[in-house]
Amino acid sequence: MGSQEKARAKPAADVHVPDGVVAMPLPAAVAEFGSGMRQAKFRIGEVVRHKHFPFRGVVFDVDPVFDNTEEWWLSIPEEIRPHKDQPFYHLLAENAESEYVAYVSEQNLEHDPSDEPVRHPKVNEALSADGSGGWRVRPGLVN
Repeated sequence: MGSQEKARAKPAADVHVPDGVVAMPLPAAVAEFGSGMRQAKFRIGEVVRHKHFPFRGVVFDVDPVFDNTEEWWLSIPEEIRPHKDQPFYHLLAENAESEYVAYVSEQNLEHDPSDEPVRHPKVNEALSADGSGGWRVRPGLVN
């Protein structure tokens, strides 16, 4: 959508958009769940760990609800398969053997209380230390 098209976009009738503010359609996941969607528990840059498996990671993106393939979801054992209607986190993850990218439901994550440094090589490319033990997205990488 070009800038002129954005400026002409019409908000829903019951929404007031102040002058100078561009009305943009909501992403499908947000529009579908509307005000019933809960807020993400973990922020981008937060160090978290998995509740059931031995890995931890830094959050670098959040989906408000499940946004992966059905095949991926069905590959999770049914007894621990998460609900789809919750935030899912993209992590720069690491375990004792390797570093990788993980996609994890909110119900399976908790804050990592260790002060261990994160060794994932992509962390320093995408994030910068925030001075309080966490990370923030480097300027210019936010979309």
